[in-house]
Order: sequence, then structure tokens, then C-alpha cells
Amino acid sequence: MHRRVHNERPIAFPARDDAPVGQPYGVLMIQPISAGVLVSMVGYASTFAVVLKGYEAVGATHEQAASGLLVLLVVKGLVAIGLGRATRMPIAIAWSTPGAVLLIATAAPAGGYTVAVGAYLTAAALIVAAGLWRPFGRAVAGIPPALASAMLAGILFGLCTAPVRAAAALPTLALPVIVVWAVALRVARSYAVPIAVALTIAIVAVATPLPTDALANLAPHPVLVPPTFSLDATIGIALPLFIVTMASQNVPGLAVLQANGYQPAIGPIFVTTGLASGLISLFGGHTINLAAITAALCAGPEAGPDPARRWIASVASGLSYIALGLLSGFAAAFVAASPPLLIESVAGLALLGSLASSLAAALGSDDERLPAIATFVVAASGVTIAGIGAAFWGLVAGGVLRLLLRARFSRA
Repeated sequence: MHRRVHNERPIAFPARDDAPVGQPYGVLMIQPISAGVLVSMVGYASTFAVVLKGYEAVGATHEQAASGLLVLLVVKGLVAIGLGRATRMPIAIAWSTPGAVLLIATAAPAGGYTVAVGAYLTAAALIVAAGLWRPFGRAVAGIPPALASAMLAGILFGLCTAPVRAAAALPTLALPVIVVWAVALRVARSYAVPIAVALTIAIVAVATPLPTDALANLAPHPVLVPPTFSLDATIGIALPLFIVTMASQNVPGLAVLQANGYQPAIGPIFVTTGLASGLISLFGGHTINLAAITAALCAGPEAGPDPARRWIASVASGLSYIALGLLSGFAAAFVAASPPLLIESVAGLALLGSLASSLAAALGSDDERLPAIATFVVAASGVTIAGIGAAFWGLVAGGVLRLLLRARFSRA
């Protein structure tokens, strides 16, 4: 791998006399560790419900959903630890939240969850190919950012309307969560979604206790799901999953690292996360990738004043994710016992920021605005044509319109 601009450090934690002058050693160690733990807690609490709803939408059973969440947490924790130690960079790893939202917006494929798992495996293979074959990687990076952002916004839109629908259908359950989220957003922005999730858990515990059989099977364990491959699922699930993972997670994640002075080798990261995604797909998990939003917590000053020690944040986040994997059985039981619309509303609150940033990126350029809005409208429509979901058709519609408009401008 390419070396970054900061000096290399030994694998062992630095000795006390390594600390920069004027900085207590304890502060230098506590900051990256606390940043890594915060990344894992916020990432888990904010979107685990989205991941589980995505698995449920494409036909996973309770056991398969819990297995998928378990392997996601454990494997992405191991990858974060491995890449952090190997590169001495704060490589933050996350699951593909946009990919989970895509699954929610996708109808269960004909053939059941094994077909969805086949699509996960195909998407993982494409990520590996992007890391091994540079022309393919460049082609993926060449997808117009406005269209990729518009497709993601279209995927997110339906879920982000869930808080409104929940407030109308379940006012006594949903309105307190929305109000608490809004107040927390004002006083403690980073903790707004975890606070809303905690309140939702409390409300569900009172209103709809977990069934006895769920309580008796909270210990998570991996469940092998043999993949089944389908052309419709490849086009309708695998390709959009690959595109949103690359455009909405991997590319921004690399940008965050580079903005903080780190220059990682792109190919090995894609190959590593792609191979790991292929492994977890066999147990019901979808893709893992570079973190985008939470990456700034590991790579920036929040993880300590010494950039050469911020890789410790990656290791701390990985250890925390592995520990959180022990909660995957409870999380799956909680989501299964909860009113679906209430869970969707919490997920919608968590994704409002992503929707706003996606729309801003999609509509920022006058030249790209019409193709982007066409992509958004088609992707948000939820239509399925020839067994292929709206996300793919949105990208096709926007791409065709973009080509037509550019041809017109060229003639002019």
C-alpha cells in the first residue's frame, strides 16, 4: 500500500515519551479510543433498524436477519482493526446504509431471500473487480455524481416520509419520538438519533413486549444462506447496491481521508471490503465499505491532535463493533416485535440528513439539474419494470436525458 504523508509508527501503542510536548499521554490515547467507540455506537444505533428492515423487505426470516446483522458487525469490526493496523491510517468501516435503504425500497425477489443473497454476492464481486481492474474502477468513479446522488435521494425519499405517516397513524407512539429527536438535534446533534432510538425501545418495551420465543433465542448465531443467482436480481438489486455503495460510501470515505492528509491505496481497500462482503453475504449480510459520515470522527481532530495516532480510532471502533454483535439477536427481536411504521419512522429521522445532502449534491449544477431530477423522480416512484427496481431505471432515465441534452448543446 502507498504510505501516507505522516510518519510511520510501530504497531505497539506509543510509549509515554513519544507524546508531543505539552500533550498529556492520557489525552493522546483517550481521544482516538473515545472517537472510535463513538463512531461505532452512533453508527449502530442510528441505522441498525434500517438494516434489519431491509433484510425483512427482501424476504429474510427473523433468524436470517439476526445472522446478517451479526456477521456485518463482527466482520466489519475485524476489517477496521486489520486495515487500521496495516496502514496506520484511521480507516473507518461501515455497513452500506444506502444499500439497506435500497433493499427496503425493493420488492422481495421471486425465489425468496436466497436470490437476494445471490445479489449481495454479485455486488461484492463487483467491488473486488473495481479494486483489481483499474479501468473498471475509473468507470465507476466516472458515474456523474449528480445522478448517483439523485438516485440515492430517490431511494431515501420514501423512507424519510415515514415519520410523517407514523405521526398520522400512530400519534401516541411516533410524536414523542419525533419531538425528542428535534429537541436533541438542537442541544446534542450527534446524539439525536441514538436518543430517539433509545426512546423508541422504551416505548416498544411498554406497548408491545417481546414475545417469549424471541426472548428465549436472543443469543446470535450465523445462519448459512446458500445463494441463488437471478438476472433480474442482478440488475435490480446487485447493480444498484454496488453503485450506491461505491458512490455514496466508498468515494466520500476516501475524500474524507484525503482531506485529513491521508493517501491510502484504493485498490487494496476495495478488494478487502469486497472479499469481506462476499463472505458475509453467505450468512445473510449485505455489503461493508468505507464509512462516509462517521469517517470524519476517526480521521479528524476529534480523534486527537496527533494524526499519526488516529489509526487507534479505527481499531477501537472495530473492537466496539464486535462487542455490539452480541446484541444482534436482541436487535432483530426488537424490530420484529415493533410496529413496522414506527421503526421506519425512526429510520427516516436518521436518514433526513443524508437525504438533504444527496439532494444538494444532485441539484447543485444547472447543467445536471434536469437529468438529476428525472433520476430522483423515477427512483422515488418505486416502480418495478421487468422485475427490475426503480433505482436502476432512475439511473437509466437520468443518463439518457443527460446524453440527449449534451447532444443538443453540442449541436448548438
